[in-house]
Amino acid sequence: MSPLDHAPLRNSDLDAALAEAHAAYAAARPRSAEIHARARELLPGGNTRSVLFYTPFPTAMVRGEGCRLWDADGHEYLDLLGEYTAGLFGHSEQRILDAVRGALERGINLASVGEAEARLAGLIVGRFPSIELVRFTNSGTEANLMALAAARGFTGRVKTMVMRGGYHGGVLTFASERNPVNVPIPLAFTDYNDPEAAMRDILAEGEELAAVLVEPMLGSGGCIPASREFLQALRDATRQTGAVLIFDEVMTSRHGRGGLQERLGVIPDMTTLGKYMAGGMSFGAFGGRADIMSVFDGHRPGTLPHAGTFNNNVWSMAAGCVAMGEIFDSPTAEALFARGEALRTALNAACAGVPMQFTGHGSMLNVHFRRGPITGPYAATEAENKLRELFFFDMLGMGIYLARRGMAALSLPVTEADCARYVAAVEEFAAARQPLLAEAGGAA
Repeated sequence: MSPLDHAPLRNSDLDAALAEAHAAYAAARPRSAEIHARARELLPGGNTRSVLFYTPFPTAMVRGEGCRLWDADGHEYLDLLGEYTAGLFGHSEQRILDAVRGALERGINLASVGEAEARLAGLIVGRFPSIELVRFTNSGTEANLMALAAARGFTGRVKTMVMRGGYHGGVLTFASERNPVNVPIPLAFTDYNDPEAAMRDILAEGEELAAVLVEPMLGSGGCIPASREFLQALRDATRQTGAVLIFDEVMTSRHGRGGLQERLGVIPDMTTLGKYMAGGMSFGAFGGRADIMSVFDGHRPGTLPHAGTFNNNVWSMAAGCVAMGEIFDSPTAEALFARGEALRTALNAACAGVPMQFTGHGSMLNVHFRRGPITGPYAATEAENKLRELFFFDMLGMGIYLARRGMAALSLPVTEADCARYVAAVEEFAAARQPLLAEAGGAA
């Protein structure tokens, strides 16, 4: 029986619906509740990764296989979160597991260079139009920080322009222009997907600007694609001022063999990468034009240092060579992109008539509870936030695991049947929660 079979009885208002969803969730997960209670004694808030926190407590997962997860209370889920795009290969790709085991058997911390890092570098340079030279980090956050360092070192300038509502890692988050967790670097802001404003603001900064950093599709900002016109405006303006244009493709590089830059035909000066590229191991990379990246060339005097104990760790290098060299080839990337496009089309058909829609590119998509085109970040209403939370808990109740913000990122093991299951769940949600959706109305 679906948890929404009696939803019409619980649709008196959003607060009541959420309270009942929370109660049903908690009653079904006593072991996860115990794990969280113990963690709260040792970790502030009971966890160490904010995106995984939610009340009354997060579900604790204990096992994964393919695109399936099992929690501490024995529930099975279809994993459509895909570790926020890092889990592209699922939980048990044998070729990646074999590569990691082989690397570990030869020794874990060798404190030296190895052949695998040049092999993986060659695979990346061969895929992305903007990358002539590349270096590795431990995460996409680090990749963005080091790309900005490269831009400052190359240009001799200090200021970076970012998009309002953008996100480039835990210390580069711009939902507001003031955030105490951000690194203290000089910033300028412009609006996402506004070509005229971007051109005006970049030219106004002129020779003060070292870099412009942008995602060609917002990831944590709601899977909102940038228009080609907007990205081309950034490209034209940075060429005029000499600023370094950096595409953060940590998430969006999965949308084709050469990422969204190749698909859209707008080539930046530098690109940052991460997430899935090491097959699920910790990984980040930044690369670009040879003249910019040469600020790190140790054969030259006065170059910039770039440290990181695990930058070329053996398991990430080994897994990355298999992931990018054997598994995620062009046909596979195109098939995944097409599957995601078809899924988003089906989902939007399933919720036609209610203030609910899905945005995205390819295998990344996000639900929104409003009508009309969504072209940039926005301040959600209280009703929208409650509907998003209700959607999350209702999907969990139907055995579908998503990001709490409503994001899905398909992994390669996800089948057409799995996509159809998600579409059916959304149809059920839209029908069962229709009174609440209608009452909330959706923003224009």
